[in-house]
Order: sequence, then structure tokens, then C-alpha cells
Amino acid sequence: MENWEKSLADSVTSPDQLSGLFRLPEGPLSAVTGRYPMRITPYYLGLIGAPGDAIWRQCVPDQAELEDRRQSPDPLDEERLSPVPGLIHRYPDRVVWIVSSACAVYCRFCMRKRGVGCSDMAPAPRQEALDYIASRPQIRDVILSGGDPLLLADDALDGILAALRKIPHVEIVRIGSRVPVTLPERITVKLARMLKRHHPLYINTHFNHPREITEQSARACARLADAGIVLGNQSVLLKGVNDDPLVMRNLMQRLLAIRVRPYYIHQMDLVQGTAHFRTKVAHGIAVMEGLRGHTSGLATPHYMIDLPGGKGKVEIPPGRVLREGSRLLLTNYLGEEIEYADPP
Repeated sequence: MENWEKSLADSVTSPDQLSGLFRLPEGPLSAVTGRYPMRITPYYLGLIGAPGDAIWRQCVPDQAELEDRRQSPDPLDEERLSPVPGLIHRYPDRVVWIVSSACAVYCRFCMRKRGVGCSDMAPAPRQEALDYIASRPQIRDVILSGGDPLLLADDALDGILAALRKIPHVEIVRIGSRVPVTLPERITVKLARMLKRHHPLYINTHFNHPREITEQSARACARLADAGIVLGNQSVLLKGVNDDPLVMRNLMQRLLAIRVRPYYIHQMDLVQGTAHFRTKVAHGIAVMEGLRGHTSGLATPHYMIDLPGGKGKVEIPPGRVLREGSRLLLTNYLGEEIEYADPP
């Protein structure tokens, strides 16, 4: 067993473990974890400074998860847009391939909260996914997602990447992973060496707070960057975590220092169980205004909303005016005008 596998096995997964560490009542936690699983690696647990802090909110279950009944388990219509179960084809030239149903830490704000870590969510069947991609020459970009693709064994991930490289029209492969943040010991020399064989390869990771940038996570990112992998970061705007312009600026600047380019800041998706993390769009615009002109353009990502119904991502520019109070009218990449509800 490798070190990262042992760390994963030693993760906190039950309310009684967490209660023993922080003297919390088990009852409310058990109700939440009965529906939405919990896993916190020893490394990420060690980043918690105090109950309720920015790291805690991202990984410790909250009763508010069960109180959110208005939002949808699948607001982006991923299941409808899956011609093969676990393969999402929303945009013409790219697909998202769910290759893993597990994560090192089950983030409480997860966009696939309905299934990640649950027994009823399965990765896309490998051969069916490859056959679909191979039969559609317009697909030039494949995004491996999950769960977390980097929780796969090296050989399994190598096999998927090698198979994709045999498809002539697949030009690039992207991997979405929070492992550098939550389980940095997973980024081994062996893994980086294997990934290097499959260029052009891009990895978008998921730092949400400056305290997640540590000596260990910086070393993990350096190992990937030294292997020639282009690193980007997609943060989610989270109430009580990073919804402060100074916190976000610090995060973006520190990401550049470890060779990770800020790419997106996402408005919280309308996922059931996550409403307590949502901020107003106007607040997100204010956060972006705290970046633009106050720091390098390299440290200024795009502020994005992923529209409900699978309508695609839309960038929100500074100064966007709310229509009718809490209603926004947004235009997607197809020119469609879509109404989007801001929190009341």
C-alpha cells in the first residue's frame, strides 16, 4: 500500500470519529451523513484551525444540507445530457467523462452531491465511453472528472489516457482534480512520470482558500508543473469561506506563486443541499472588482455561472445590472437568453 492509499484508508468517515476529535453531538451529523457521505483525509483535517472556519465549512457536514429542498439534485441536467451513462456531452466539441465516483474529501458544496461517494453513482463504462468519443469526430477535448480521476490507480488512469490518445480527433485531455488540495501525497513521482507521457495534458485543480496552499500542496503542484502539465484553478465562491475580496486576492496571488493559473471563479451551482453556501451575484461582482486593477491580470480569473438546464457557462462581467431585483437575464454561448434566480 502506498502512502497516499494509507492516508485515504485513515480518513475520518463517520460522525463518531469526528465527534471524538471535536466533542460534537453525533445525532445531527449522522442524519446528514446518512444522505451525503463524509470523508476527510488526515492531511486536510489538519488544516482546520477551529470549528466553523473556512476549511471546516468545506468538509464537515452541516444540518443546513438537509434543509435545502428548493434546489435540484441535478440542476445542470447532466443525466439528460449523457448519451452514455457517466459521459456528459453538453458542448459540441468536448465531453466530460466521469471516470471515478470517489473523492479524497467529500466537499459539502459538491456539484455532484447527488451521487459522489454514493453506491448508486458509477463511472461511465470504459468501452462505451471510448466508442462514443471515437465515433464523433467533432469531439476534440475530453475532460476526465468524477469524483476524482487521480484517485484511480496509476495503471487504470494510464490505460484511459492511452486509449484516448489512440483516437485521432482527440487533441487535448483535461483532468479535474482536488487531490493536490486534499491529498497532496497522491502526486507521486511515479504518477507525474506517467502523466507526462500523455501530453498535451491539462489539470484544473480546486483551491478555495489561501490556507489550502501549504508546503505539501505546493510541492504536489510543482511536481505536476515540472512534468510539463499546464495547471489551472477553478474556485467556487462560498459564503463564509472566500466571499471576501482580500481573501480571494490573496488566494489568486498565492496560486500564481506555485505555478497554478487562476481560471474560473464559479457562482455556486443550484445543487440541492448547498444553498447555505450561495452568495448574491452582486457580491461576486464586488469580489471580482476587488481583483481587477488591484492585482495582476494573471491573477484575475473569469467569474462564471453554469446555467440551469444544461444551458452552459456564462461569464459575468463587472457591473452587470440585476433585472427585477433578484432576477438576472443572461445570454449563453448559443445566444439564448436565460433567466437566473439570485438568492432573495
